[in-house]
Amino acid sequence: MTVYLDCNATTPLEPRVQSVIQRYMEEEYGNAASPVHQYGEGARMAVETGRTQVARVVGARRDEVIFTSGATEANNLAVLGLADYGLATGRRHLVTTALEHKSVLEPMEYLASRGFSLTILPADSSGRVSAQNAAAALRPDTLLVSVMQVNNETGIRQPVEEIATVLEGHDAFFHVDAAQGFGKELVSLQHPRIDMISASAHKIFGPKGVGALIARRRGGSCPPLQPLQFGGGQEQGLRPGTLAVPLIAGFGTAASMAVRQEQQRHSACEAFRRQVLAGLQGLTYHINGDPQYCLPHTLNISLPGVPTMEAVRIVKEHIAISSGSACTAHTAEPSHVLHAMGLSEKRVATAIRLAWCHLTPPVDWPSVVQQWKQVMNKGE
Repeated sequence: MTVYLDCNATTPLEPRVQSVIQRYMEEEYGNAASPVHQYGEGARMAVETGRTQVARVVGARRDEVIFTSGATEANNLAVLGLADYGLATGRRHLVTTALEHKSVLEPMEYLASRGFSLTILPADSSGRVSAQNAAAALRPDTLLVSVMQVNNETGIRQPVEEIATVLEGHDAFFHVDAAQGFGKELVSLQHPRIDMISASAHKIFGPKGVGALIARRRGGSCPPLQPLQFGGGQEQGLRPGTLAVPLIAGFGTAASMAVRQEQQRHSACEAFRRQVLAGLQGLTYHINGDPQYCLPHTLNISLPGVPTMEAVRIVKEHIAISSGSACTAHTAEPSHVLHAMGLSEKRVATAIRLAWCHLTPPVDWPSVVQQWKQVMNKGE
């Protein structure tokens, strides 16, 4: 059996989440916008329950949760949705990092092409950016600072709490792309200075196709977002269209389970990580990113002399792994994240990502290591 080790790309569905989705697909299939009968009322209640469950992960209010199709859409709404406000107020400076997902970097670059000023914070070899650099980048006209919580390729936590503290007293909006850490590392996202948080259900054992932008009130006011789509007025007028009730109910259930099982899942992932490191003994490899900042479910390594796709291919009967971000896996472009960390071309060209979860079964590591060693030996 091939063991799935690509949980940063997507996670398996929790059985309880699957049963909730099936219930709202097959039995309670009403439209949440039609609460004039029991089917519609049931759907509306399911949506509001899901909204509450998602909000609780970060200590937000239920009415601060805007459902989207995933974190990519949420990121676009957080960045592009502030453009009109920035133009109207003259605040046209944006700050982000070189480590961000393309769904943050590309909207930022789009606004830069339309006259906004963009500062991209560098990373160091640990895989982190500096809160001090973020502070130094701030200007009176800074509109938005966007920093991911956990990097999807390396699993490295970013100093979002420190950056949130730096921003106290400044008017800039603070957005955190939490696609990789939402429901896995809870404390940092509860910092009240974080204005917006993006999340995806399929990263926390929920369904694909649903996520959220959590837009907190500051001083009683929501971030001045404008919609990217029109027609219907759902989700506070920011995201029109019929709500995907089964997916939202599944997202809510997955979020609730993540909070309740946080310690149990964390311990399971730490135990599996120890198994991975023990299994790789005797193999020459380099860990990319400082392990002290890494969540326990991710390991990014480079195998000297083994090109990334070769490393992935030769062990595919034993483990399913990837080179990095699933959203750019269809391209031959090397990892912008590892380049931003200052790694050599050889390190980047031989990097692979292993990502597991509390549901991951044991791996036949001796067979995996043997196949990688064979390729290494051929290159000597």
